[in-house]
Amino acid sequence: LSTATLTYDSLRYGEIEDFPETSEPVWILGKQFSALTEKDEILADVTSRLWFTYRKNFQPIGGTGPTSDTGWGCMLRCGQMILGQALICSHLGRDWTWSPGQRQRAEYISILNAFIDKKDNYYSIHQIAQMGVGEGKSIGQWYGPNTVAQVLKKLAVFDSRSRLAVHVAMDNTVVIEEISERQCGGACALAEEETALWKPLVLLIPLRLGLSDINEAYFEPLKQCFMMPQSLGVIGGKPNSAHYFIGFVGHELIYLDPHTTQLAVDPNEDSQFPDDSYHCQHPPCRMHICELDPSIAAGFFCQTEDDFDDWCAQIRKVLKGLSMFELVDSQPSHLITADVLNLTPDFSESDRLERFFDSEDEEFEILSL
Repeated sequence: LSTATLTYDSLRYGEIEDFPETSEPVWILGKQFSALTEKDEILADVTSRLWFTYRKNFQPIGGTGPTSDTGWGCMLRCGQMILGQALICSHLGRDWTWSPGQRQRAEYISILNAFIDKKDNYYSIHQIAQMGVGEGKSIGQWYGPNTVAQVLKKLAVFDSRSRLAVHVAMDNTVVIEEISERQCGGACALAEEETALWKPLVLLIPLRLGLSDINEAYFEPLKQCFMMPQSLGVIGGKPNSAHYFIGFVGHELIYLDPHTTQLAVDPNEDSQFPDDSYHCQHPPCRMHICELDPSIAAGFFCQTEDDFDDWCAQIRKVLKGLSMFELVDSQPSHLITADVLNLTPDFSESDRLERFFDSEDEEFEILSL
């Protein structure tokens, strides 16, 4: 990847444009800002997101594998960022802000530790890469958004402290019944008081919004996702170059870019460590929405069942126009299996398609208008 060798300092000095002087609202993960009067607040909010980038000199993955993820780990890092945001919302709240140079709260340190590049940490690059083998991805192979969503779903099961229920909605359809079943772990016949506890829900929706380019009919529905208070943003990017999209201003998407190689960090005995490199302290990157690769995964976080009910109500309003996915109460009995729905694309643009069409895209239904 051409951007893989950028250093943090080169990003900080001069390569990122400052925020535009515009009266259009700036939306970041469900919060609205003014670019004219709240630039400091925008930067503080962006800086408070966990920023995971390429790292080097970590323990070899699998004992003998790579010691850096430069050039192949960008989507894995974006997966870490979207899940990191869910954990921040769950344990610290959406309005939490990072204070550089100060001793941090224990909850924050615990969250960050789960992502440190070591084999035993829940959401480390080691765990994601090795769990990806079960999804048909060899270590060092590039992931798409669907693969990383499936891997995060599997890894979250082991994180008993956070009790996240990660649900990946396939076939462009969110099935409420499936989410309810995941909440009670298949044990819905237990006493009502035992099943009434709602697990914080991370809802990931892999989508394909066009064939080789995003269809402009999806511009507004995509932007509406960032306006919802439950928004976790979107993982996607340009062909084989992943970004974590956290908001928009006008027709520009705002994103965190993992394509910076930094040294691996090793926490000390009390798990405290310098955390500046996990927060992006320059104005965020922006790109026009039409440049977005059509293969994405949108994320939402519902701490409570009321949050989920509210999200469903908002989505149903959006669905009155063109939407990117369906929301249904239960899986229609007549629905054909995902295998039958697979569509074979026209490979007349094979060179361009090969850059982002990996094997996982067989699970996508191409959305038609």
